[in-house]
Order: sequence, then structure tokens, then C-alpha cells
Amino acid sequence: MVEVISGEARQAALAELPGWSQVNGRDAIARTFVFKDFNEAFGFMTRVALAAEKRDHHPEWRNVYKTVEVVLTTHDAGGVTTRDIELAKIMNKAAGAAS
Repeated sequence: MVEVISGEARQAALAELPGWSQVNGRDAIARTFVFKDFNEAFGFMTRVALAAEKRDHHPEWRNVYKTVEVVLTTHDAGGVTTRDIELAKIMNKAAGAAS
């Protein structure tokens, strides 16, 4: 089982994840991605879904038209772990120029 990242290690990891922030009242990180249209948003979700399935680590996410809201936490560890940081990096890369 992976361990929860906290303190300075958490802050350092978040500093390397543009657009991600701590979720208030919960041990999780979040980001909202906005794409050009639904097709781009759905393509992003498809790419990330394949990577998440391969790692057996799945995001909490919501899609409305061109917007994808994501929350990451490792449920069996009770908070943010290296698995979440890794998936957040994959998502940032998969999003490309999306903000």
C-alpha cells in the first residue's frame, strides 16, 4: 500500500503540477480542464481512462460539454499519494494546451 503525502512533500509535489490545488475539507487534489469543445474533452477523458485503467487508479471526474472537473485521492490510503501525483502529471500532459 502507498503512503499519504503530507507537509512539505505535498507542497513540493503540488508546486510541480500547474493548475492543481488542494481540496478544502478533504485530503484530495483537484483541477478543472477546459477544452475547445466536447470532442476534445471526451478525447482527453479517453486517453486518461486508458492510463488510469493500466495503473488501476481511477479519478473522480465530471464532464459537462467542454469542461472536465477532476478530483484525485487514493481511497484505500485515505488521502493523496504518489499515485495521484503521477496521474495528475499524466492528465496535464494529456490536456496539452488546455487550461
